[in-house]
Amino acid sequence: MNVIRVCFKPVGKRYYFNPRGLILKENTPVVVETIRGLELGYTVGAEVQIEDSELEVKNIIRIATPTDLEQFNKNKEEALEVTKRAKAEVKKLNLDMKVLESEFTLDHTKLIIYFESEDRVDFRELVKNLAEIYHLRIELRQVGSRDGAKVFGGIGPCGLVVCCKSFITEFDTITVKMAKNQNLALNPVKISGNCGKLLCCISYEDENYKELRKDAPSVGEIVEANDGRAKVLSCDPLNKVVKVKYVDEPDKFAYLKFEDIKFTGHKAEKKCQ
Repeated sequence: MNVIRVCFKPVGKRYYFNPRGLILKENTPVVVETIRGLELGYTVGAEVQIEDSELEVKNIIRIATPTDLEQFNKNKEEALEVTKRAKAEVKKLNLDMKVLESEFTLDHTKLIIYFESEDRVDFRELVKNLAEIYHLRIELRQVGSRDGAKVFGGIGPCGLVVCCKSFITEFDTITVKMAKNQNLALNPVKISGNCGKLLCCISYEDENYKELRKDAPSVGEIVEANDGRAKVLSCDPLNKVVKVKYVDEPDKFAYLKFEDIKFTGHKAEKKCQ
């Protein structure tokens, strides 16, 4: 089956759709069928082939017409007012939730409101009040703190625009183990992003560090140096240097290169895993 990717927001997640024989170029506006209804998105890349049984693929209905684009822009403007009204209603009802943004389906039959909250929220009264105003189906969708930060953007600790606003389309799992493998200081302030979660960039070099650590001694391992046996206190696999404490001379420390010590690679790899 031939499919093509479509995204609905800048730097948003890509979804596969059946082009149904339409000739589509990069960034072509298309009207597609989704579980929420008709939506307008933009094509990404060229067509690719997948196995028919691999996943359920919905259809591209048509290339967007000027009327579709006009309706889409009108919906976006109205959604801004909806977000303001929803925030006011949340404040009025004293709900513990942060309204992020709103959007309509292209045919204006459904309104989706995204919000962030640490806990479950009873928003039935909020939906009722908004339904009385807009007279259509309303869906409130709770998102995580990473998605919330993606909406607002901002500047990261590196001084650049945060990655989620620049190019990340889907979030990967980030763990403290990744930070440990890179010898990062486990200070929450230094390794957390604007969302309060671990920095996405921690995952960028994780595979490289995993490979480097396969050929590196583990912390606590006993290695053979030119001037005696020593215990590894810390390891810098990127620069291939270890800090050691000599077994027979407890007050003696040194920084040694990997080439100046002998250690069991199999043992180090096993511990790393």
